[in-house]
Amino acid sequence: MLKVENIDVFYGEVQALFNVSFEINDTEIVSIIGANGAGKTTLMKTIVGINKVRRGSIKYHGKVISNLAPHHSIYEGIVYVPEGREVFPQMSVFENLEMGAFSKKYTRGQFNEALQEVFELFPRLKERSGQLAGTMSGGEQQMLAIGRGMMSNPKLIMFDEPSLGLAPVIVDEMFDAIVAINRKKNTPVIIVEQNAFMAMSISDRTYVLEVGNVTTKGISSELLNSPDIKKAYLGG
Repeated sequence: MLKVENIDVFYGEVQALFNVSFEINDTEIVSIIGANGAGKTTLMKTIVGINKVRRGSIKYHGKVISNLAPHHSIYEGIVYVPEGREVFPQMSVFENLEMGAFSKKYTRGQFNEALQEVFELFPRLKERSGQLAGTMSGGEQQMLAIGRGMMSNPKLIMFDEPSLGLAPVIVDEMFDAIVAINRKKNTPVIIVEQNAFMAMSISDRTYVLEVGNVTTKGISSELLNSPDIKKAYLGG
């Protein structure tokens, strides 16, 4: 459904991605792993149009979407849950979730249905719907960031470092939620993670980015047993 073909991306005159190709099919979970500075977030932001493609192309259901403005990507059904959560701190949980639905022309019934799906996944958000987002814990803010993304009924959802700064028990909860999102509606998921083991454990396929280049790709379960991957990313 999404195909990135041989893209080069620059920050000014500094090249960040080099001839990167990547694809995800319907219903898949695909993980992208790599060290800090490898280009993982750059790739995500390029897919949604925040960064611009200098060479190559990005196609979504066969349509070229390279360099579309970010809001057009949302209207296409591509949702990006950013690193660091980026919730609206002075707005309530409910208001944050409302913002997630801004791109949809929901009826009140459709909005309530989407809201109920979020609350079923994260009951704490329902309990705290009137609380200011900035007063919540990191784990709760991550739930809110994911819930906000779900409110637009995504056709493809991308998670950027969802485990960042979270306690292990909360990390498990976040990854369970990501799997549930994928399975409930067969929503394709791209997950960018430094926690390589967790990302590869829930994904169908994995790409390894190193200094802006895809150096390895394959079936996640097979790469988990690769000596090179174990040594570089799994502490083995």
